[in-house]
Amino acid sequence: MTYLVGYGPRNDDRSAIELAFQFARSHPEPVVAVSVVPQGWGTPLAGGVDREYEEWAAGEGRLSAELALADFAHHPGIPAEAVWVAGRSAPATLIEQAMARDARMIVVGSAEEAEPGRVRLTSKTDRLVHSSPLPVAIAPRGYRTSSAVTRVTVGFRDDDASWSLLNRVAEFSRIASARMRLVTFLVNPSRRPVTTDISHAQTQVIELWTVQAAAALREATTHLTALGFSDDELEYGIAAAGDWGTAVSSVGWTEGDVMVVGSSSTHRLAQVFLGSSASKILRHASVPVVVVPGAGA
Repeated sequence: MTYLVGYGPRNDDRSAIELAFQFARSHPEPVVAVSVVPQGWGTPLAGGVDREYEEWAAGEGRLSAELALADFAHHPGIPAEAVWVAGRSAPATLIEQAMARDARMIVVGSAEEAEPGRVRLTSKTDRLVHSSPLPVAIAPRGYRTSSAVTRVTVGFRDDDASWSLLNRVAEFSRIASARMRLVTFLVNPSRRPVTTDISHAQTQVIELWTVQAAAALREATTHLTALGFSDDELEYGIAAAGDWGTAVSSVGWTEGDVMVVGSSSTHRLAQVFLGSSASKILRHASVPVVVVPGAGA
């Protein structure tokens, strides 16, 4: 298997390369950087213009591969390859390459307009996340590390998708020798969860959610213990706050941390996770985020 990096032509941010090698240090697999350049029209009428366009695109691809090879020099000792391919759609072409190369996951960087240390999707990576059958890892802008993955934090919701995600993350954590941390994010809803005028009704509802979440986390850790995790390898907790930014930052992050979220949006505690919890976590994360598709399948 491989870690396939979506490496944009004339890329000035090697954060995706950094993240791919971090995974490779945790669980050794080759890193393959793939640059997707525009494909020519391929019509007889285009004639010389088409050929010139393809030659220009090939030049962009060769340049991108050379830049990726220069980035590889920061991570000696790990097998790596840089290639370029022509394609109509960068997300679709990356998925095709990932499937053909038996990739473990696709690794991409954040948008150029992202603040340093923050994760932001581009329009292309947004389509990639929503269409990839493989996990997609997104590096914060300007991400640099010499660490392996030392701890994997899972956004746990106690639904079918979360339980499926839990097993998949547990498998990776075991082979990467990384600790697991389960966190349920309880963010006060912007709209009142109850319409009654009964005093303290909203507080009582949130307290009930907290009790339910705590019980689910205990059940999840018992499940992980049965899979062979020791107490030293497990952490769990509830991050409650009035907004997502505070909730995500409150759990504390260190070098070597990676956040994992599922792509499913259906869950029993829907009132707690207003809208798409995964997208809100991703927006406020200061560590790499891995989006696992079809976790509920």
